[in-house]
Amino acid sequence: MYHGSFRQNKFRSRSGFQRFNRKPNWGAQKIDATQYVNNTTNQVVPEKEVVIINKFDDFALDPRIKANIKSHGYTTPTPIQDKTIPYILGGQDVVGIANTGTGKTAAFLLPLINKILNNRMEKILIIIPTRELAVQVSDELKAFSKDLKIFSLLCIGGVKPYHQIIGLRRNPNVIIGTPGRLKDLINRRVLNLSEFRNIVLDEVDRMVDIGFIHDIKYIIALLPKERQSLFFSATVSPQINNIIQHFLRNPITVSVKTQEVARQIEQEIIRVKNRNDRFDMLTIMLNKKEFSKVLVFGRTKWGVEKLSRALQTKGFNAASIHGNKSQGQRLRVLNQFKQNQLHILVATDVAARGLDIEDVSHVINYDEPSTYTDYVHRIGRTGRAQKSGKALTFVG
Repeated sequence: MYHGSFRQNKFRSRSGFQRFNRKPNWGAQKIDATQYVNNTTNQVVPEKEVVIINKFDDFALDPRIKANIKSHGYTTPTPIQDKTIPYILGGQDVVGIANTGTGKTAAFLLPLINKILNNRMEKILIIIPTRELAVQVSDELKAFSKDLKIFSLLCIGGVKPYHQIIGLRRNPNVIIGTPGRLKDLINRRVLNLSEFRNIVLDEVDRMVDIGFIHDIKYIIALLPKERQSLFFSATVSPQINNIIQHFLRNPITVSVKTQEVARQIEQEIIRVKNRNDRFDMLTIMLNKKEFSKVLVFGRTKWGVEKLSRALQTKGFNAASIHGNKSQGQRLRVLNQFKQNQLHILVATDVAARGLDIEDVSHVINYDEPSTYTDYVHRIGRTGRAQKSGKALTFVG
């Protein structure tokens, strides 16, 4: 556990760093700091080991898809893929409950690509909470459907809609979009959902958390009544359960969620006597060699941007990602971080869900998360693919 009490930072006193770094989160419940350390109470112990029954070759998938799976580097299905793919191939509605980073994307993409190959008239709508996740899903779709002549369209905010409107005229089989942009295109009368008989809602709990529940209900209401609906989420709140009951037909629920936090993530707290001393402690840690690839989470867009600039002033190779950045800026910074051209990424919770970034050595919660669920998703960016990682949270 880290402890520290440091002198007033010159940059902070000159620019007012302490004023903008953290805003009160009205209505948020204070999280017990003991949940930020490794213990037996903040991890759900699996009831039993999940046994993988199938191999990818066992699934009733087109041989061309199987060839692309192998090219993509996949060998054995993950539990969520193993359990859900047969049901989706069978045309059933599915509710998949699994932790982030467990292969949910391939679980729904593979059988839906197969569905298109069997019927080129099929249309699929995939709704994703954030632009970055939507881009990631789009990239995976292109990899799994390589040389299969399946046209997809990415419909996200942060860019002008002109090219998306032009793309809609090409009658794509698959549309991957965020709720806000999809609703905008519907209101412009350029997106007609009456022919989309397949819908995927991914990271549903995140969409509900960030206020998209009304947009989701609006979009679903415009879809044909006869359709296949797939919902994937890490948790199922009463609001999500309400959506499931109203818009799915006798769904198969598959839960492979085993534990909240991966065991290979070492969790600690950083205690400071004065909250304003966090910046000094952060710079001391970031100067250590072991902090090789670091994701720092802040609560507000304004605070994240200021923190990133403060770190740059101190000579750190840092950049920020948040909702006020254009889509081009966000993707450029994210790719730099993925390709190890960037040492430190400072982000809001826009980067907390689903993003697959290799070899993140540390996740630092500069601002405490609003909920424990947010905490779990934040620190899930490290310790991926069974590698070790560290999660540090400032408390004070």
